[in-house]
Parts: sequence; C-alpha cells; structure tokens
Amino acid sequence: MTGRIAFQGEPGAYSHEACIKAHPELEPLACHSFEEVIEAVSSGDADLAMLPIENTTYGRVADIHRLLPESGLHIIDEAFVRVRINLLAMPGTRIEDVKTVRAHLVLLPQTAEFLKANKILGHAAADSAGAAAELVESNARDQGVLASALAAEIYGLEVIASDIEDHGHNTTRFVIMAREPDLTRRGDVGMMTTFVFEVRNIPAALYKAMGGFATNGVNMTKLESYMVSGSFTATQFYADIEGHPDDRNVQLAMEELDYFTSNTEVLGVYPANKARH
Repeated sequence: MTGRIAFQGEPGAYSHEACIKAHPELEPLACHSFEEVIEAVSSGDADLAMLPIENTTYGRVADIHRLLPESGLHIIDEAFVRVRINLLAMPGTRIEDVKTVRAHLVLLPQTAEFLKANKILGHAAADSAGAAAELVESNARDQGVLASALAAEIYGLEVIASDIEDHGHNTTRFVIMAREPDLTRRGDVGMMTTFVFEVRNIPAALYKAMGGFATNGVNMTKLESYMVSGSFTATQFYADIEGHPDDRNVQLAMEELDYFTSNTEVLGVYPANKARH
C-alpha cells in the first residue's frame, strides 16, 4: 500500500509513532484535530486514520466514542503503543540544569516521582511534540520537554533521561480506520468486532441484551456508555467483542441484541492485535 495515514498532533506525537510502527510504508499526515483526521480520509487526502481510543492509565480518549459512529469510516485494524516518556532538552544540557518541563497534561502525573526527585516543575502544554518545537525556537537551557524519542529525533533535541514514567505499563490503544470496511478473516489471534447500540426503553433492557453474549459464549472485552445529543436519557453503548459477525455464536448474540435495542451499528471488523495477549 502506498499513500498517507492521518493522525492528530504534531510530528513526533505518540500517534505519529503509532503510524510509523503500524504502517511504515505510508506517509504520516499531521492534523490539528480528530475531526481533521476523519475528514482527511473521507475526502481522499489520506488512505487511513490512526485514532487513539483508550489508554491503560487514563481510560478512554475524550470525544472519540462520539466521533467514530458519525465519521462514516470503518475500523479495519488496531494498534498498541507503549508510551515511553523521555526528558528532552537542548543538546549539551544536563538534568541538573533543567528547572521546568512542558508536556501534554496527561504526561505530567505519569512522571511525578521523577520530577519530584529532580526538583523539576511541570507545566501543561497543548501538545508535547509542539512543546519540543517551541523549545528549539527558544533555545532555553533550563527547560525541558516530556515527549517521545521520535520527537527528539525530529526536532534535534537530546534525550537526557529515558523511560521516566512512574509505571511501566502505560499503553495506548489505537484504531485504524478506512473509507471501506474489510470483513475478511485475517491475523493470527482471531477477529474483533466493534459496534455501538442504544437499548430500548424497557425494564432491564441492557441486562437482557447482554445475556445473549453470555449464553452464546461470546467474550465481550469492552462495554462503555456515554450520552448522546446532550440528553441524560439517551444513552449509547460502545462494545468490543471477540469474533466475526459470520460466526454462528456471534450471529445468535447479535440477533438477541437487536431485540432489545432501538439501533445497532457495526463500526468495524478487524484482526485482534497480538498485544492483547
């Protein structure tokens, strides 16, 4: 495949890293927002979209569950990126010289112990890779940035401390989306199906809807709820299950789900990533 894969953020962002790891043959296309990422694929400016959906430390990515059903795109794959946080600074800077660091808000709490031990104050930035570019422009020797090693390479900064996160399990899951669905069976560890649904306004509708997956032996790996259209009464659910829609047990479970829901939409069928296991 030749073409482009769109991501949200500046070059050097962890989403950029995910693009390179999952599709090194594609040219990464940086976008300012998730909406721009989706539009880039919808319009044909990019072939694929790399969108973060959840993080092991901070849970789901804000707004992404709302955007996916409205995007008109289809999930065709997933990717996992271990978030390795590094302290970047101007070349020749020592750790003891760094008094402050800038980083995306979610990175600062993950490095709290390191920052405290080195008496470094953290300040939130809109984007860690963008903060790296700004550091180069300022040429400040008493400042640093928390970002990826890729950002250091792109902007000519030096990694003066690596893997400084307090916990070594921080991982972000991404979904890879395309204009057309791919229902072929592929991958080495089984298939995943992602869908959204709204339950009917009847007693115990959600409980009864989920019963079909249990009785048919379908493993549901994710179930989340969120409001739609700003209403406290209209709730939509996002779910991931193991299996392909053509599997008989999945068919039976989805048939039972349909009985108790007012709307069901499959967002994608894709191979399970080995990182799940």
